Amino acid sequence: MKVAVLCSGGGTNLQALLDAERAGAFPHAQIALVGVDRDCYARQRAAAAGVPAIEVSTTNLPRVLEEAGIDVVVLAGFLAIVPPEVTRAFAGRIINIHPSLLPAYGGKGMYGLRVHEAVLAAGETRTGATVHLVTDTIDGGEILLQREVDVEPGDTAEILQARVMKEAEWKILPQALAELMADLAQSGKRKQ
Repeated sequence: MKVAVLCSGGGTNLQALLDAERAGAFPHAQIALVGVDRDCYARQRAAAAGVPAIEVSTTNLPRVLEEAGIDVVVLAGFLAIVPPEVTRAFAGRIINIHPSLLPAYGGKGMYGLRVHEAVLAAGETRTGATVHLVTDTIDGGEILLQREVDVEPGDTAEILQARVMKEAEWKILPQALAELMADLAQSGKRKQ
């Protein structure tokens, strides 16, 4: 099955997926396409791995995914809101990584450093990351995996973000994709 990874930034979650693929974590899939919605380092990571990177927008995304024959979509730091025609076409086959323990600190406007700033402002002692299915409701899909991370005294949003990525995001995103691909392969569910 073919996987598209959509990114808007440095592509560290993309790199975690590429590394997991190289280690054999996805026997039922290949990362066949990286979609970016701006000039970002994720494009260079894709090129280094030999994966085509294509500029996408909310208007051309459905066509790009269709033409590439994509079966599963991963949002890995993709900041654009995916159009409903994509979330519906890939229902049960589109996942997102979010830098908090959803449902806390999710929803419209909660992404990147904003999430970590909110966690610190609330005085939380634990945070983490969540992989969930993507639906038309922002950060509202079924939770597939979560991993907790300590908030430490003296943390800034940047320090906390780095810890959440290293200790949670880069571990659970490849794991969730591997589990989803195994489930899809077993059930025979592919793009309809």
